[in-house]
Amino acid sequence: MKILNLSEMKRLKIFTGLFSLLAVLLFTACNKDVEQFPDITTGANPSPGLATALAANSNYSLYNAVVVKSGMSATLNDSTRTLTMFVPSNAAVKQAITALTGGTVPSGAPDANFLGFINSANFTQATAAGIVGYNVVPQKVDFAAIPAGFPNFQYPSLLNPAPQISALLRLTTFPSKTNGNFVNNAPVTSAAVNAGNGVMYETGALVAPPQRYLWDRINTDPQLTYLKAAIARADEGVAAAETLTGYLQNIGANFTVFAPTDAAFQATLTGLIYQSMVGQGAPAGNATLQQAQGLVTSAGVGIFHHPAVSGVLTPTNVKGIVVYHILGSRAFLNNLPTTQANFPTLLNGAVAAHPGVGLKVTMAGPMAAAATVKGAANATAANIAINPAPEPGGTSDQHYLNGVLHKIDQVLLPQAF
Repeated sequence: MKILNLSEMKRLKIFTGLFSLLAVLLFTACNKDVEQFPDITTGANPSPGLATALAANSNYSLYNAVVVKSGMSATLNDSTRTLTMFVPSNAAVKQAITALTGGTVPSGAPDANFLGFINSANFTQATAAGIVGYNVVPQKVDFAAIPAGFPNFQYPSLLNPAPQISALLRLTTFPSKTNGNFVNNAPVTSAAVNAGNGVMYETGALVAPPQRYLWDRINTDPQLTYLKAAIARADEGVAAAETLTGYLQNIGANFTVFAPTDAAFQATLTGLIYQSMVGQGAPAGNATLQQAQGLVTSAGVGIFHHPAVSGVLTPTNVKGIVVYHILGSRAFLNNLPTTQANFPTLLNGAVAAHPGVGLKVTMAGPMAAAATVKGAANATAANIAINPAPEPGGTSDQHYLNGVLHKIDQVLLPQAF
């Protein structure tokens, strides 16, 4: 990665006026529109409904118990509706329960142990209803009709996460067929199984509904304190309704955040300060580099206001860098191409001709084995830390109400200097 000097950073003037466009981007830069299929059937269908078909398949006995606990069997059997249900196999439900219980119910336990947990007070009816509702789409999903490639279509589920905001609000799921058939980042492991009122697909993992906002993760993750400070710097002097902090808490947003770790920010800031010091007459070499490192270490996240760099790391410049790390669509790693291709970021709202970022994934079966994101001015691509486990430990495919977060090991640079 080329180290920036002070005069080079001052040429970051392309970001002026960026946030005047973000209000539009929030609602227009998103995954493709919801796919439209033929109108929902209104006449009763005498064939067994989805809940009945589910109960008849022993491979789904654990998820059937979740459906029963949810109280949604009648909805799933409603013969006047057309529905699509994503159904985790027994193995997938076991994996989820083992993770949820912290291993208290081990993966090799008898089915009775898992059924005992599902039927216990520790697994509430509301939790079951949230899971089932999120895994049901009120229309037919036909993977043959979904175009390959990214961005992917979004489909509303039955789950309303905030009825106090709107009775019409629905969380969306993201079926796709890049690198195979998926819903979000869970592989779809069967063809469509027809029922009287719709279809169901088996999934290799439980597709859990998101619970928090992107900002909740950034605000509390001990490895993202510099990103949090950069966002705060970018928001200085901006009306509350137009801040990045606000957008990252907006349930109507649909983002992907490539989140540089603290170590990534420290490396970039050290390089910036070192080059600035050399430009001002300090001798090049280890002694000056150690001084720069010491300054970054001692200042901590307050570095964005340090006199040595505050004139360069202005709110406008920092804002431009931060939004270069955000896509206006939701990208799970399985949605990325296996050959690097460029995609726009929110920066393109201000600089339409910017090449964006280069994205690439290496798949191992249905799982991402490696993934990178390349900034226009970075000498090498940043690595995405692969760990799709739930937070706090997870680092990739971290799913939130308003987007997806992936941790990366470099700060992405939007411009060659």
